[in-house]
Amino acid sequence: MRKIKLIDNISGLQLYQLMKPVIFLIISIVFTKSHLTRAEIGQWEMFMFIAGLITFFWVTGMIQSLLPLYHRNKTYRKVGDNGTSKSPEIFNAFLLLCFFSLLVFALGHGVKNHFSVFHFSGNVPYLNLLLLFVLLNSPVQLIEYIYLLNNRAYRIFQYGLYTFLAQLVLIILPVIFEKDILWSIYGMLVITGVRWIWLIILLRRYTEMKISVDFMKEHLYLATPLILTTLISGSAQYTDGVIVSAVYRDPGMFAWFRYGAKEFPLVLMLANGLSNAMLPEFSTRERMRESLAKIRAKSKRLMHILFPAAMLMMIFSRWLYPRMFNAEFHKSADVFLIYSLLIIPRLVFPQTVIVGRKKTHITLIAAILELAVNIPLSLLMIKWGYNIVGVALSTVIVYIIGKAFLAGYLWVKMNIKPSEYIPLRIFALYSIALGMVFVLIDHRIIDIK
Repeated sequence: MRKIKLIDNISGLQLYQLMKPVIFLIISIVFTKSHLTRAEIGQWEMFMFIAGLITFFWVTGMIQSLLPLYHRNKTYRKVGDNGTSKSPEIFNAFLLLCFFSLLVFALGHGVKNHFSVFHFSGNVPYLNLLLLFVLLNSPVQLIEYIYLLNNRAYRIFQYGLYTFLAQLVLIILPVIFEKDILWSIYGMLVITGVRWIWLIILLRRYTEMKISVDFMKEHLYLATPLILTTLISGSAQYTDGVIVSAVYRDPGMFAWFRYGAKEFPLVLMLANGLSNAMLPEFSTRERMRESLAKIRAKSKRLMHILFPAAMLMMIFSRWLYPRMFNAEFHKSADVFLIYSLLIIPRLVFPQTVIVGRKKTHITLIAAILELAVNIPLSLLMIKWGYNIVGVALSTVIVYIIGKAFLAGYLWVKMNIKPSEYIPLRIFALYSIALGMVFVLIDHRIIDIK
């Protein structure tokens, strides 16, 4: 069979990262068609939102900093320095992820009796289960990257297919049988336990279980700016979710926003997959020009696929949302329409070059700039009457500002022109076309309901 040759590291990680939003989209559809009320769906969304909110920044920072360090670090310069082909870097990264998970778990239990999120009435839903989920779920996010670093591209796809299908079944079956949403949370915990078993098997197979304080220090030194970057800038769903929940204090409004605040899954996951898979290739100066040409070609291919697909989704979004979910969620379509514009900054990758070259402090500066614009602009948009749609629009603006800053740094400080890693003509044409489609839909000239 030729399975391995059909999927490389980039496409394997892209396919894996695409599965998650697809599975959760199916779950969202099932929930809205079930006996669950909008408030109960809001509880599920809040559970998953908080679990991501308190972990996404350090998990992202630790994993992204591991990729350029793998076999290219001061502690373990290459495979063979330790007389083994197994990786001590991955094992020590696993220990750091476990440490942060335990820290969040302990802090959560320490403050849980005084903890209410974003002024919602009542406590966080199922807080004890939430903290247990955080403890177990964060380290298992290393699995796909163990496969990536060991060039097991097809295994990334295989692992995702098995575990996400199992996750789908364990979450929706209780709802289909009209059980409480609590049983779906139990299903999430069960599949997380399965992933832990999978992780232990991979650690035994691919890692040298040797603790290295020196490597942990080196890893943390590179990871800290990335952790702070992700914490400050967050992502659209987390930053915007905090603002919406703080201003409106309504689980129903929060559910409306969360169902709309979903980027087109193909865009987000394929772009992130390409960026993360390319990080190790920028870690050496010798392959810089080759890697720039490669990411330019790969991003051009994505543009030809994703821009037309995004335009099509925008045109049908107002027709699709009430039918995919139910009539109550028609307002979510306008939020989704604006989030679709995020394809413009998503498909340029200056951050990949900068992080790959281990200049993570630059991404931190960009994150501070984004935060300085995002929060006040979002609040102004709400004040001006744009409501939750304005929050989404401000996010598009700050993402464009952040990417422009990073591209400017590469050009001025590293002498890397945008044309070296961005297919500028194709990108400009598609961006203008997307903007025109948005204006036509926004002014109801294109109005498919």
